[in-house]
Amino acid sequence: MGLLSGKRLLITGVLTDASLAFSVARLAGAEGAELILTGAGRGLRLTERTARKLDPTPEVLELDVTQPDQITALREALAERWGSVDGALHAIGFAPQVCLGGDFMAAGWEDVSVSLEVSAYSLKALADAVTPLMDAGGSLVALDFDATVAWPVYDWMGVSKAALESVARYLARDLGPRGIRVNLVAAGPVRTMAARSIPGFEAFEEAWTQRAPLGWDVNDADPVARACVLLLSDWLGATTGEILHVDGGYHAMGA
Repeated sequence: MGLLSGKRLLITGVLTDASLAFSVARLAGAEGAELILTGAGRGLRLTERTARKLDPTPEVLELDVTQPDQITALREALAERWGSVDGALHAIGFAPQVCLGGDFMAAGWEDVSVSLEVSAYSLKALADAVTPLMDAGGSLVALDFDATVAWPVYDWMGVSKAALESVARYLARDLGPRGIRVNLVAAGPVRTMAARSIPGFEAFEEAWTQRAPLGWDVNDADPVARACVLLLSDWLGATTGEILHVDGGYHAMGA
């Protein structure tokens, strides 16, 4: 019996096998979960291709979190295929290039609003899709990056992560009476497609290598995946509104 035996999980954010979400999906499947993935827009084909690297190959459904009709369609598709859902991974984030790179004042509201909608409000949108199908309770887990400080070059994505953390707390409050837990995993930097889109990402790699007391391997997503799987399981059934740091201890160190 695996940690997730009998669980039906929706996994967002799988683009390539270097995605953090792919590592979560692979481990969740190995622990007994039945999976459905989502993809969006031009990335849908890429998600479908990457899904074939999982055994068994999960179905891929379309989900653009900025389109309310696709939220409804996803919920209906999940109800038809499964009837109920036990958990979901939110691994969705995007910011226009002007929102990153170190010139915080350069971005206008038109760009910032995109970052906030896709990276933070989308957790509520995903909850709209899956929580009506969590009749027996469930677990929402979202990937985070510690938003308690101002990071170099992260700029408006940092603001969006702070908003994500707040959204998670309010969802934990409102969904808790239904037995639905909402938690975040604040991961250290891992070399993914999303990370490569951040100008100056190598500065994060250097900082973590020098300061994380447990050390940190930017090429190893397994510690993050294990934390997500644990939160998606029943083992932490009394934990909600939490931010679990999986960063080698970096967040606890002073300057």
